Amino acid sequence: MTDQAPQSRPEPRAPRGFTDKRAGQIALERRLVETVTKVYEDFGFEALQTPAFEYADALGKFLPDSDRPNVGVFALQDDDDQWMALRYDLTAPLARFAAQNWDSLPKPFRRYAFGPVYRNEKPGPGRLREFIQCDADTVGSDRPEADAEIIALAVAGFKAAGVPALLRVNNRKLLNGLLTSLGVTHAGEQMAVLRAIDKLDRLGIAGVELLLGKGRKDDSGDFTKGAGLNETAIRPVLDFVMAADGGAARALVLQRLGNVLANSAEGQAGLEDLTRIDTALTALGVSDSAAVFEPSIVRGLEYYTGAVFEAELLLETRDEKGELVRFGSVGGGGRYDDLVARFTGERIPATGFSFGVSRLAAALRLVEGEKATAARGPIVIINFSEADMGAYFQMAAEVRRAGLAVEVYLGRSGMKAQMKYADRRLSPAAVMIGEDELKSGTVTIKDLDLGRDLSLQISDNKAWREGRPGQVTLPRADAINYLKNIAKND
Repeated sequence: MTDQAPQSRPEPRAPRGFTDKRAGQIALERRLVETVTKVYEDFGFEALQTPAFEYADALGKFLPDSDRPNVGVFALQDDDDQWMALRYDLTAPLARFAAQNWDSLPKPFRRYAFGPVYRNEKPGPGRLREFIQCDADTVGSDRPEADAEIIALAVAGFKAAGVPALLRVNNRKLLNGLLTSLGVTHAGEQMAVLRAIDKLDRLGIAGVELLLGKGRKDDSGDFTKGAGLNETAIRPVLDFVMAADGGAARALVLQRLGNVLANSAEGQAGLEDLTRIDTALTALGVSDSAAVFEPSIVRGLEYYTGAVFEAELLLETRDEKGELVRFGSVGGGGRYDDLVARFTGERIPATGFSFGVSRLAAALRLVEGEKATAARGPIVIINFSEADMGAYFQMAAEVRRAGLAVEVYLGRSGMKAQMKYADRRLSPAAVMIGEDELKSGTVTIKDLDLGRDLSLQISDNKAWREGRPGQVTLPRADAINYLKNIAKND
């Protein structure tokens, strides 16, 4: 007899950056998607679903990290030797679809989409490789009012979801125009200026000033080389960045920017766009407290061609240790007039917004705790006897016909464990049809929420046994209405 090597068993684990989701988290994300897509439809956007896979060249250099084309995606080679990749976002598939079907589409084409996207990046806290986005885009309109409508739509989406958020708006033309007027035209210099401005929230205006100049030494002694601007150029950039200082209203920001950009034709064009956006937002009832003009928003300026939007969560979020967690952006978008052109050679204007469903759900879980993902279970019918399974299933069928979720307990545990099971499922009620109930044509129902509340007021075991908090026995004919009333109060 020969010894056989023990069979190896795989370790049960999810791939890094991918997560399992139970009912509560799924319900939370589904609620967010349903709420936001209803707003999209109210604004006249139609649903579109594109495949999870696109040909890699269709994603191409328009991945957000433009210096890493075709990096950051999950790709495979098909049997015809063409490379396919899981979609990195929902915008590149829209550009491909629009280019492929442009002649037959209504113009402008207004679509919304939702679903998972995939990024082959190093996972970490708050950074997943698979997450859900919910987008709305208008393709075929170059009007600034189209940008304004997207901003108003985003504001309405967050409001409908009951999430306080602030839409911060900038325009690429503003900074482009300013830097050109100052003679800062080299791509490396411009990128260094963008990086400096992007650190305003963390370093403050003094830190940004140092990074615009020769550089900055941090508390550890490390030195970060600056953009190398001279004093004459640094001052206008700082004035530009601080135009929204003090939570200034949109009209005041426009006035301040007008003073800084007086000598720039491109900057003036950006101001005209923002002025028209402001007029439309005001007409749409979007207040200065819901959407602001913020020149320090620079993320995505390489990608976007005009207006840029970023949604900032206004909830205080803390982790399980009670430490503050900065979630930052929970959505963003802007104008991207070059995306369709790579397929057609023709510049087709487009603007849109992406609602970060998974990111927002993660923030809500930190704020609301278990409440955010507490998924209601079904009514549970207690299983007393195998001989009476028919009666239990008959009752379950009646309850389902009444429009309520219900299950018969199908394990082999006793009464106490079954009640614990119903409690763990967050079931609204447990139904008991024992020998006495079958003989008398009655049903015993335990309102689990009410019983839980009442039990907190009882300190005596005798009172518990005699009172049976939240429990009632009533004729079988009255059971359905009683269960409906319990479910209605959830």
